[in-house]
Parts: sequence; C-alpha cells; structure tokens
Amino acid sequence: MSFLRSTSWLLLLSVLLFAPAAAFADTNCEEGAGQLNPAQPKSITTQEIIQRLAAREDTFRQARDNYTYTQDITVQELESTTVTGEFRLVQEISYTNTGERFENVTFAPQSSLRALSLSKDDHDDFRTYSGFIMTSSNLPHYNLLYVGQQHVDEIDTYVFDVAPKTLEKGQRYFQGRLWVDQQGMQIVKSCGKSVPEGIDANNPKKKKKKGFVEENLSPTFVTYRELIDGQYWFPTYVRSDDTLHFRNGDIQMREIIKLTGYKRASGVKDTAMHGPAQQDSKAVKKP
Repeated sequence: MSFLRSTSWLLLLSVLLFAPAAAFADTNCEEGAGQLNPAQPKSITTQEIIQRLAAREDTFRQARDNYTYTQDITVQELESTTVTGEFRLVQEISYTNTGERFENVTFAPQSSLRALSLSKDDHDDFRTYSGFIMTSSNLPHYNLLYVGQQHVDEIDTYVFDVAPKTLEKGQRYFQGRLWVDQQGMQIVKSCGKSVPEGIDANNPKKKKKKGFVEENLSPTFVTYRELIDGQYWFPTYVRSDDTLHFRNGDIQMREIIKLTGYKRASGVKDTAMHGPAQQDSKAVKKP
C-alpha cells in the first residue's frame, strides 16, 4: 500500500466490514490458539509433514480451480472513529479449463480513499498471498522451520515458520507462520505478510509520484480456512490490523476479505484427497 499524502499529523486507516468503529488493535496471529508445545511430532518426521503438506496443497489448488466463489473486499479510512474514505470490490471468481483465473466484478463503487493508494501488489495480495498455498512448486523457494504443536480452536496443528530462501527481482513471497491440521496435513490458518516491501519494492528507482514519496508497504494478515464439502480447507476470511510505518507518519489500517459461496462447477470430476476422513464439525473460528 502506498501513502500519497504528506501530513504532519497521525492519520488512522481502518478497514471494517459490517462492524462499528472501535478501538484499534494490531493483527493477532495467536487469537483462538492454545499454548505452543515445542515437542517434536511422534511417529512422523517434520520433513515428512512438509512433503505430505505440499502434496495436499497441490490437490487443494487443483480442486479450487474447479470451484466458483464470491470475493468481497472492503477498505475504509478513518480519522479517529470517523470514516473518511472507502474502497469496496465484490467479484465472482471462477477458473477456466486451463486454470486461468476469471474475475467478474459485480460491485465496485468509485473509491473515496484519500490517503492510501492500492498498488498492483495489493491487488496481487488479494488474489494470491492473503490465501497462500504451499504447493510442491512453491516449496523449493521457502525455508520451513518447525516450531511446535498448537491447539487452534477445535483443531490440533503442527506449526511452521516460513520465509523465502532468496528474494528474486520482480517476485513477491509470503513470510510468516502456517498452522497445519495434524489429521488432514493441510493448512488451516496462516499469518504473515508479503515481501519484499519498501519504496516501490519491485521498482526501487521509482521513488516519487506527483511530488510525494511513494512507499509500498504490506500489512500483516491472518487467513482462516474452512472445510468445504467435507474435504477441502479453502480460505474464507482474511483480516489485517496493522500499523504501517511510512516516512510521512504511521498509519493504522484494517483490511477484511470474505470468500463465500464456494460451489463446484457443473460437470467437474471429484478430485477428493486420499487419506483420513475429514470431520465437518471441525473449524477454525473466525474473529
């Protein structure tokens, strides 16, 4: 996100969806989680967990490309508790037979944001990194560090810290923490941010826009997945509450993305995962 206004006072940015303005709180990655147990897993190595996770995420990606759903994004700017601007975008998402994403905009009023500019990277985050997938093709680009086991709401998980091995020019990556269901070996929750960031991270030579320093900063976001059709953990809720430290002053922000109405496209063959049966009663509770 870029800050395009030079100001001497602190501007508060918040994104709220169907909720009243309230006291600001930074993104809480540990909400709903129990105490972290650093013990090593039993009867399985951490490398085996990672390999099984990547295989399940491959199946998840294949399955997701056969579903349609609604993506609802809302961004609001606030000064104290007063809303001063808003960005809203609702899209119907589907995929072609070749896996190409198709976005049909159903609601997009003119943005009234005054202080922030949503960059191409922000829109890429809406599509990709806020619902990060650790597939076998992504795996070679990341270091995964096992940090323990944790009970998250109703689910027992293995916890991994994730960071890119290198930052390639023109590429963006996820950096943060993953919670992996011990039964299904699939991500049920993630928390982190997109990197790199800075002054126009993908174009460091471009430092100003219309007389203002243009900085491209990414908030920390937490993504919750939900069990769909009893077998696929699809992202359904993304939230970010963060303080972005711009040169012209700190900005507090909140971002909410809802992904709803998952429906299998007609005529699609089932690509169910093989392994232990999933339990419809389990869920990661959204705030």
